[in-house]
Amino acid sequence: MKKTLLILISSTAFLSAQTTITKAFNDPIIGETVNNVNINGTVDNSATGSNTTFTNTSLTAGSASSATYSAPSSTDISTFPGSTIKMTGSGSTVYYKQTATKLEITGLVTPDATLNFSTNNGTFISYPAAFGYSESDTAAGTFSATTGASGNFSGTINISADASGTLLIGTKTYPNVLRIKSIQSFNLTIFTVQVGTILNTTYAYYDNLHKAPLLSTTNAVITVQGTPQNTNAAQALNETFLAVSDLKLKEKLSIYPNPAQDFIQLKGNVSKDSKVKIYSLDGKLIKTADLKSEKIEISELPPSSYFIEVSDSKTTKETTKFIKK
Repeated sequence: MKKTLLILISSTAFLSAQTTITKAFNDPIIGETVNNVNINGTVDNSATGSNTTFTNTSLTAGSASSATYSAPSSTDISTFPGSTIKMTGSGSTVYYKQTATKLEITGLVTPDATLNFSTNNGTFISYPAAFGYSESDTAAGTFSATTGASGNFSGTINISADASGTLLIGTKTYPNVLRIKSIQSFNLTIFTVQVGTILNTTYAYYDNLHKAPLLSTTNAVITVQGTPQNTNAAQALNETFLAVSDLKLKEKLSIYPNPAQDFIQLKGNVSKDSKVKIYSLDGKLIKTADLKSEKIEISELPPSSYFIEVSDSKTTKETTKFIKK
């Protein structure tokens, strides 16, 4: 079962000096793919507080690892009630329930075991979440392992935005980073007899331009019949290790004029083969376009704030916000 809790964390943010995780920007959308790499080296999670520096310049990129979001099937929903979206990657699947204020975990399926949160869904994040945010939740359900063991699990999930500042990873520097820490502590029981525990600690680092975490780590300690197993894993967005010359989109994509009335233009090294998607603040896809030029017509959009996502042929993505007058 050592991999079971590793996929609990995988989770970005409003365009402002203070990064805030919101439903409009960070909630996953069916059809999305997150391109990550596994990390070589040990992530330093020791920094805490505001205006700190997360120093991880010694990390290097390992193998590629992507995650894809899709719609759960009717069988999935029957097995994991309430599921609205699922994420599949590295041979495992996590099921989520999306509400107006939360992203909740309804189920986990890994090569080693299945956790079904049918008794009490577990909170992944509550919206909005900024520095100082914290909450405690309870979770419960059933587990089954490939060894044939099965029973119940229950416990607590404690989540906090415990640090913010600048992330140094490899050769890149990312300002306005918010760190989310989550500690999941579960007891495993069979016929009311406790047979084991799971303690899973995760850290996820978000900035205000990327939907997915720039960097995330997981430490899972699973103890069954007194024997602990300790597993560590770390991933980062693949772009954090791309050379600047390999990036067709700048990390700080900007738009002008902003606010705008009839059109917007993208400022930066934007490829002509890029695809543009415009989303409303509630996450609905409003418009798509091919970026034949750097000017995008928006006169038909109602006055409001919007998110714009630009992706190139190498699947490099940048996201920012603009206001339609």
